[in-house]
Amino acid sequence: MAQTYDLILTGGTVVNQDGQGLRDIGVLGGRIAAIGDLSRASAGETIDCRGLHILPGVVDSQVHFREPGLEHKEDLESGSRAAVLGGVTAVFEMPNTNPLTTSEAALADKLRRATGRMHCDFAFWVGGTRDNARDVGELERLPGAAGIKVFMGSSTGDLLVEDDEGVASILRNTRRRAAFHSEDEFRLRERLGERIENDPSSHPVWRDEIAALTCTQRLVRIARAARARIHVLHISTAEEIAFLEHHKDVATCEATPHHLTMSADDYARLGTLLQMNPPVRSRRHRDGIWHGISQGVVDVLGSDHAPHTLEEKAKKYPASPSGMTGVQTLVPIMLDHVNAGRLTLERFVDLSSHGPQRIFGMARKGRIAAGYDADFTIVDLKRRETITNAQQGSKAGWTPYDGRQVTGWPVGTLIRGSRVMWEGEIVAPGQGRAVEFSEALPV
Repeated sequence: MAQTYDLILTGGTVVNQDGQGLRDIGVLGGRIAAIGDLSRASAGETIDCRGLHILPGVVDSQVHFREPGLEHKEDLESGSRAAVLGGVTAVFEMPNTNPLTTSEAALADKLRRATGRMHCDFAFWVGGTRDNARDVGELERLPGAAGIKVFMGSSTGDLLVEDDEGVASILRNTRRRAAFHSEDEFRLRERLGERIENDPSSHPVWRDEIAALTCTQRLVRIARAARARIHVLHISTAEEIAFLEHHKDVATCEATPHHLTMSADDYARLGTLLQMNPPVRSRRHRDGIWHGISQGVVDVLGSDHAPHTLEEKAKKYPASPSGMTGVQTLVPIMLDHVNAGRLTLERFVDLSSHGPQRIFGMARKGRIAAGYDADFTIVDLKRRETITNAQQGSKAGWTPYDGRQVTGWPVGTLIRGSRVMWEGEIVAPGQGRAVEFSEALPV
């Protein structure tokens, strides 16, 4: 008797642990049930994927969706709408909201806001502070918690733990991998005078490569003493890549599309739209991060989607806020790099799906394998499109890539076997659920 599935994806090139190959995928109960030739099987729904590549659902492990407190810039619904329009099936959202996500109650509030309203699946980073350092071991194991996030350099929001003992007090109590914004706050304060009014190109002069490298060196030293695992977010310097290569036993790291795509040359064109923390730097640093990609030092990609309104970004530097949109453009920008030969499609999948599953311990996500959630990012590698502001699902309504032509485009987003986005249209209401993690599964 022929097997019956809820859904069959047929005729697509599947990219998974076996490499690339033409395979069908059968889905039952929201999970992958079979991979192979399913021509004799039947299903309630069949999606013809001929000419398309089926990737494991892309995970963006660093986004700022601004809710609660800053919903005029973004909220959980609009940010997740941008995510699925860009082929992203799950996001880890950051704690620098208002109020800060630093307690069990604040995390539970975000989970209530997100469940059944966000378009993609989700987890929330919990901010590590001096006040909750003793509690982080319990907070990181709560349902929906991605782990503990610490800001060692000031950015948007009020979370800052800049000193060694403050960081150590947190890491002594973590058991999961903790994530860090690594810029040396003491050096940033010393160098405030390097900022030139109305000149955003002075941003990487102020927040220089020494501030990044010094902090990452301090962080690794503290983590080793605390016997803790750490994740260094948005690597921005060649020197950090060279350093972290020798400390992979304790430290994983993330690269962002903007640090891989743009350089300090672009401040003349984009001005404050390019202003980020840590900054976009010279081509030498961009090349160094690509070296980290090719050598396997970089573990994951994250967009660091951090929206502000155009009115806010139009303020004269340094009154202008740091941050740009990115969750919707992560996949097309990186597929364009794949087509340009800067990385293979398999390496992209490793950075955007397998990597997050591996280093954060996501349960049943990040792979196309039997028993895993049927999360898929379906892409047309040959499709040429121009990224525009008008396409953006974010409330901010703009992208630094406006007008950029790319080759490679997400055409479908499926989450737990349900089609959420197809050909640029949201085709289902928000049904997002909390991601589960193997180190924090309910007993």
